[in-house]
Amino acid sequence: MSPIRDIDRTSYEPAYVQLINILKGQIAAGTYLPGSRLPSESQLCKRYKVSPMTVRRSIKALLDQGVVTTIQGSGTFVKAPDMGEARFSLEEFHSLFKDKVNTKVKILGAMVTRADRRIGGKLNVTPGERTILIRRLLVRKSKPFIYHREHLVYEPGRPIVEAELEVTSLHGLFQGTGESSLKRGEFAIKAAVLSKEEADILESAEGQPAFHLEHVFYDFDERPFSWGHFICPGDRVLFRADVGMIKG
Repeated sequence: MSPIRDIDRTSYEPAYVQLINILKGQIAAGTYLPGSRLPSESQLCKRYKVSPMTVRRSIKALLDQGVVTTIQGSGTFVKAPDMGEARFSLEEFHSLFKDKVNTKVKILGAMVTRADRRIGGKLNVTPGERTILIRRLLVRKSKPFIYHREHLVYEPGRPIVEAELEVTSLHGLFQGTGESSLKRGEFAIKAAVLSKEEADILESAEGQPAFHLEHVFYDFDERPFSWGHFICPGDRVLFRADVGMIKG
């Protein structure tokens, strides 16, 4: 078993926070394995010379963080990692857009189009209605990196198109797009292969594996106003997720 750390009485860090970190460190080190029971409240009080209130506060925090679970009358147990709780972060993808030195965005074009059945379903408009298509290209270190296609609801008098065209950094899209009335967005990652158009724009090979990061943005009336894809060859970006306790 790993050595037991003591509570540092001279630290500005509260005792309950120190106890949380001690227990999390022991769980991460394998001192307490998934399914094993933690020491009882009285044992923790005696071992670390803290009050029952301090122990209860620490255990509650671990419960809130999903690190442990309690069984009435039996004690507190280390919770096994739930693979279904994995959350893939867009941070690595997002970091590309924040790199203003090495990345630039080019507007490839904007045009009025007619919604087909798929676009109509995504934007909640009738097929045949007018929509706006904006195409962008993210260039990284002078090389095409990500292609972006975005369909917008066509509403004369609404400044969404002008606002969107002013987004010259895709980072702006992750800050709420150019549309000031954005309420929320939904993202979905799909595996795909590059079409000829996508491959030509990205200077890649047709049929190469790629990621399609689909997005839908909603206004405060819960109406979808933007639907599109960030398209990137599969070897240019990586999505990661951490599950369980990460040893510091």
